[in-house]
Amino acid sequence: MNEITLLRPDDWHLHVRDGEVLNDVIPDSARCFGRAIIMPNLKPPITRVAQALEYRQRILSAVPENSHFEPLMTLYLNANTTAEEITHAADSAHIHALKYYPAGATTNSDTGVPCIESVYSALEVMEEKRLPLLVHGEVTDSNVDIFDREAVFIDTVLTPLLKRFSKLNLVLEHITTSHAVDFVTAMPDTVAATLTPHHLLMNRNDIFRGGIRPHHYCLPILKREKHRQALIGAAISGNPKFFLGTDSAPHAKQTKENACGCAGMYSAHAAIELYAEVFDEANALDRLEAFASCFGPDFYHLPRNTQTIKLLKDDWVVPKNIPFGENKLIPLRAGETVHWKLA
Repeated sequence: MNEITLLRPDDWHLHVRDGEVLNDVIPDSARCFGRAIIMPNLKPPITRVAQALEYRQRILSAVPENSHFEPLMTLYLNANTTAEEITHAADSAHIHALKYYPAGATTNSDTGVPCIESVYSALEVMEEKRLPLLVHGEVTDSNVDIFDREAVFIDTVLTPLLKRFSKLNLVLEHITTSHAVDFVTAMPDTVAATLTPHHLLMNRNDIFRGGIRPHHYCLPILKREKHRQALIGAAISGNPKFFLGTDSAPHAKQTKENACGCAGMYSAHAAIELYAEVFDEANALDRLEAFASCFGPDFYHLPRNTQTIKLLKDDWVVPKNIPFGENKLIPLRAGETVHWKLA
């Protein structure tokens, strides 16, 4: 198959930052995605509906003309999140979820949730209002090996949480292990997961191939090959619990190539093309549309897009860097070839 037409896909996990850099990164997502769930971990984080609506307007101002890209906003859950704010969010047409970051787990998560019990009252309201909880699923205990943090989180935090809040709509984001695949598969239909292009394409060897590769550092960190294969199996399975979420995360070059470099990979410039590579390699291109364009909106109870996009099997070389305000960022596959192209 040398070309494929899909319903316009959506990105159910996206970082775009704020300020002037929006003009550099928003067009990359808007070129192929109809909608995107926008992460709230700014400085300061987006914790209130009013902040989210203002942020939404700043994003819309960066959307290219003749594009119908829609940002779907989220709030940053913390111990100060009130029942009133959650109700306000549930009543808003533009707030679609709350994001749970364990405090200190990743970029701009220092003011996240120190312990899950501190937000039980908020989760009760979210369960009642059917407002989804989006989860960065890692423990932050320094005694737990970094490659085991997702599995330990599932066993010690998520499993008890879903026993207590059995009707809570929850997305375990950017899963990285076979343990996560098995867990989500076994859960009710109220539990789903997103899969990133980088976790589908790379394993932990890619962090060190030819020397330390800071632009391949992300959280959750890349795992063993057996886990990558399990993620591919989930993506191509046709199980509606698994859908597209890039976790594309732009950082300036100097903040990645640093003694304490930031976690995150930028993939928005080639996201749908990279997913096509994964599905093509697995002889499953016929299942890409459901994964990319159908299962996400179905979970969020939103209509599927009606416009289409076309992908061609045609090699192109990714630029070595991309403008990022006054700086540059290094995109995934910088200077290397991608084998599918958006028509």
